[in-house]
Amino acid sequence: MDTRDTASFLRYYDGVHSRTRAAAVCIPEDPLEWSPGWDRFSPGDLVRHIAATERWMWGENVRGQPSRYPGHGTDLAEGKAAVLDYLDSMQDATARIIEGLGPEQLESRVATVGGVEIRVWKWLRLMVEHQVHHRGQLYSILGEMRVETPSLFGLTEPEVKARSQL
Repeated sequence: MDTRDTASFLRYYDGVHSRTRAAAVCIPEDPLEWSPGWDRFSPGDLVRHIAATERWMWGENVRGQPSRYPGHGTDLAEGKAAVLDYLDSMQDATARIIEGLGPEQLESRVATVGGVEIRVWKWLRLMVEHQVHHRGQLYSILGEMRVETPSLFGLTEPEVKARSQL
């Protein structure tokens, strides 16, 4: 993936999104808003947070605008179908913003929500790391719920071990 080429980055971003969505699809409707603790994200919160930060924080920052992050509450999307639609629509909107960035814009510096100046291409790379971080949390919560989830790249850990030469 070349973060300095929007077409290459968008192909990568789409793949990351597809893997995150595949995990989100596994969330049962009933415990969508269950949280492992009073200060912890529910599965629904995680998906809404990923979607909202990418569009309203990263999407705005890479255009040179301040963050407009609205939070991750059920007011953004309630129910599994709405949460998945929100994830998809925010990813699509973010991808359209990124698609419009030229090489000069990717090399330019923008202020992050934390007040740090960073090159746009580096800020986009951190956006993907953020999504992967929260996807990992989603997998962990789903594991605690005993919900079967897809393997990320086609093989489970036991399959990788079985195919490895020890």
